[in-house]
This record gives sequence, C-alpha cells and structure tokens, in this order.
Amino acid sequence: MAKTTTQFVCQDCGYVSPKWMGKCPACQAWNTLVEFREAKAGRGSSRGHFTTGDTNVSAKPTSITAVETIKEPRFMIEMNEMNRVLGGGVVPGSLVLIGGDPGIGKSTLLLQISAQAARSSQKVLYVSGEESQKQTKLRADRLHILEKELYIMSETNLTFILQAVEEAQPTMVVIDSIQTVYHDEITSAPGSVSQVRECTAELMKLAKTKGIAIFIVGHVTKEGAIAGPRLLEHMVDAVLYFEGERHHAYRILRAVKNRFGSTNEMGIFEMKEEGLKEVTNPSEIFLEERSKGASGSTVVASMEGTRPMLVEIQSLISPTAFGNPRRMATGMDHNRVSLIMAVLEKRMGMLLQHQDAYLKVAGGVKLDEPAVDLAVAVSIASSFRDHQCRAGDILIGEVGLTGEVRRVSRIEQRVQEAAKLGFERVILPARNMSGWQPPNTIEVVGVETVEEAMQHALGGA
Repeated sequence: MAKTTTQFVCQDCGYVSPKWMGKCPACQAWNTLVEFREAKAGRGSSRGHFTTGDTNVSAKPTSITAVETIKEPRFMIEMNEMNRVLGGGVVPGSLVLIGGDPGIGKSTLLLQISAQAARSSQKVLYVSGEESQKQTKLRADRLHILEKELYIMSETNLTFILQAVEEAQPTMVVIDSIQTVYHDEITSAPGSVSQVRECTAELMKLAKTKGIAIFIVGHVTKEGAIAGPRLLEHMVDAVLYFEGERHHAYRILRAVKNRFGSTNEMGIFEMKEEGLKEVTNPSEIFLEERSKGASGSTVVASMEGTRPMLVEIQSLISPTAFGNPRRMATGMDHNRVSLIMAVLEKRMGMLLQHQDAYLKVAGGVKLDEPAVDLAVAVSIASSFRDHQCRAGDILIGEVGLTGEVRRVSRIEQRVQEAAKLGFERVILPARNMSGWQPPNTIEVVGVETVEEAMQHALGGA
C-alpha cells in the first residue's frame, strides 16, 4: 500500500519543509507554507516514466556516436515574430510556458496562434480554465477567428483534459492557465505548488509520448517571475515572457529559455482592436518620436538575438538638492550606469558627484548588452555639458574602466540597420573596423577611447 506523507511547501519559491513555519527560510516570505499530502508510489511503480520513441521499454545507455541525428521537424505559423522567438517555428512534442502580467494579452496571442495553426491544416485544442466556451467564442468573434480545425474546451480537471486530447488527437494544445488546472490525486487546491508541478509533469509526459506541441500560460508574481516553484521553468522546453505596459500599444515577447533556439530572440507586437499585429521594423517605431536638437539624446544599435534594433537613450543630468545624488535608470542596469559615470568622472574629469542622473531607454525596451556603454556615456556627457549630439550619429561600443572602447559582436548587421534607416555616421570601436566592408551610404569612424568618441560626437564641447 502506498505511504502518505505530509509536507509543507512554500507557495512563492517551492521550499519543502517537514513542519510548518511562519517564515520561509528560502525566500523570507511570511505565511506562505501550505500543507499537502503526497502518496508515494511503491517500488515497482512506473509513475513519471515515459519514453520519447514508439516503444515502451526502458531506456538503455547508448554511445553518442551511435545515436542517429534527426533534424527536429517544425510547423510554421503566420506570425513571423512568433516563429523567430520559438527558434524557427513550433516543434512537435515541445512544452512551452508563456508568462505575463494580467491583461497584457497572453490569451489573445495564444488564440491567434491557435487559429493560424488551424488554418495551416493543424488540429488545435484550446483549453480555457478561466473562461467558458461562450466567452472564448466572443473573443474569437472580435478577432475574426473562425477555423474549423480549432476546438475550444472549458475544463480544469486534468483527467478530462487528457481524455479530450486522446479523443481529438490534436497536433497542438493550449492550456490557459496552468494555475487553474488540478489533478484528482492531489489534495491541495488548484494553483498550489504540488498541483502545478504534478499537472506540468503530466502535460510534459503527454507532449513527449504523443508528439503534441503544448503551450501553457503561467501567472506571474508582482515581482514579474512565473508564479509557483522555479522547478516549473526547468521542466518545460521554452519559457517566454510577454511584456509591455497595458496603457501602451506595443508588446514584447522575449525568450528566456529555449531548447530549440536562441534565448536572446525577441518579438514585437502592436495591440489593436482586432488583435495583435506583428511589428516588422521596430527601429522606426522606437525612433519616430525622437526630439531633434535636444541634449542628452543618443541612438545605439543593439542586438536582440539575431535582430539589430536602433533605440534612443535619453539622459538628464541636473545639480542635486540633497547630500547624496540620485541615480535612476529605466530600461538598463542601474549598476552599469554608475560604473560609466565613475569612468567619466575619473578619465574625463567630469564632476558628476554632485549631479542627479536620470536615464531612460525610450519605447520601454530593456537593454542589457555591453555594446550600449558608449551611447550611455556620450548621452550623459551631452546632458551634463548641455551640448547636443549630431542627429545622424549612431554610437556602438563597450566602455572599459580605463576609458578604452572595446570591440563588440555583429558589427556588420548593426551598421547595415543604421544605413537602412538613413543615419549618416556610425562611431564604433577601432578594433571592429577590419574584416568587413561598410555600406557606401554611411560614414564609419573608429575610436579607441571615450575621449576620442566625445570629440567626434560632441565636437569637442
């Protein structure tokens, strides 16, 4: 007979304790440990075992040289931005987790993807645990989605969901959301750590054994992370975050984990009345409202995966009214800004220790690569000296602590994107000047130090 054990699991981080505690030792959160009972299987139990092939025999060790290399088959959908983030299309048998704030558009995105997959002769089952079939149909009518191969279902019991999948035999399944689904054998409430973990394990087994692509929606906490244990992100094949402000039209789909593609890819969408529309040229959108002739404004060519993207960086440097100056950054790392300001103060002689600094990446984009350092440094210097940069300049380069400008990757793609949008000059590291041919329509200037870059960008101001 199976032995039942009682444990207490933190609802925030997944920490397991044999007894109840008021404060979680792992994440320091109060009143988050919840009791649940788990029946342990016997010695001969095969619970959790699955095979990825057509046989039901146990897996055996095989030499890596004897394993046949087979390219993963994919099926494409109409949204090229989604195909880009997934690594080139939807992989059958993959388990994809999509997270985002409430009301950001996760259900709208997945319903549109389901309809596009059904339009390409793929049988799709959309399971909603938060809306009835009529409510889902109302959204489909608003999005003009009427596909015969798209089946909708309102259910939260995992057993009934698995039965429906067995009967319908779809090639793609959407679960909206995993926090509403529950397993009969688990006594805890839906959305708890044990329920989310067990339901995800069953869906992973279904995806691998049947070759079904499964998309699951995950709620996020107020800190922006996927709700539930971190184990959930380790179990799935891909983790996508749907970001953006609800009061703005643009949404960003970012991959933070992908076993079948790059983790640096990003897709950009615009929310309209008839649904999400993909943005094919985001650089034009992020620069369309750029102020002309304003100090503290520079443009950088950043790489998001394999896509070059031009983004405006804005700085405001003003004398502080307090003992300690404020340092605020939106869209970039606060510590990186402090490091660059220290380099400007030490190597360039700028007295910034009594200045408040406010920096922002226009358009709501988050930049985390070193190639934006030079644009940030010139933007700070432009605002501090109240001297504008040339409107047709692009700045690219990593700044070292000794004031040198270091080389960056994919310089050719960055310069080509700048030339395509009509920029006149690119200031980049001197070590990136060799090995490629820049376009004839744009001037390329190589610099070795931040001071040299200032001479070109600010005209010696």
